[in-house]
Formats: sequence, structure tokens, C-alpha cells
Amino acid sequence: MTPESVVTIGQNALYVTLMIISLLLLPALGVGLLISMFQAATQINEQTLSFIPKLLVVFAVLIFGGPWILHTIMNFTTRLIEDIPQMIG
Repeated sequence: MTPESVVTIGQNALYVTLMIISLLLLPALGVGLLISMFQAATQINEQTLSFIPKLLVVFAVLIFGGPWILHTIMNFTTRLIEDIPQMIG
């Protein structure tokens, strides 16, 4: 196993992690931005107001994007396990 293969595996793992996390974080950030603009326009200074909508959006994304997340993780893991013999010898 060469250092280049270890770096490639690490890069692939970070790429998969970034794709999955961005699927969850970007909608939550968008909802947080919309709610903060609403709070700024109405001068409501309640900090807990954005928590429930963000939680609901992340839950909805998990429900609708969950199969894609599972498929992505399973493909990465399967590829990793199938490459073990090539890495060893």
C-alpha cells in the first residue's frame, strides 16, 4: 500500500463526507437565512425561533435524501472492500 493510495482513499472519503453533509447543511442554512431576514424585518429577537424550522427541514431532507445517502455510503464502502486485495498485494 503506497502513500498515494492512502491519500486517494482519504480524498475519496472526504469527498463522500462533503457531499452528504452539504445535502443536510445547505437547506438548513437557507432556512436559517430566511428566518433571520424575517426576524430582522419584524424586529423579533427570539433566538429559538429558527430552531424548529431548521430541525424540520433537516428531518425532511433525511427522509427524502436518505436513500441517496445510504446508496452513496454503501457504494463507497463496497468499493473500499473490493479494493482490499489490490491494496495488500
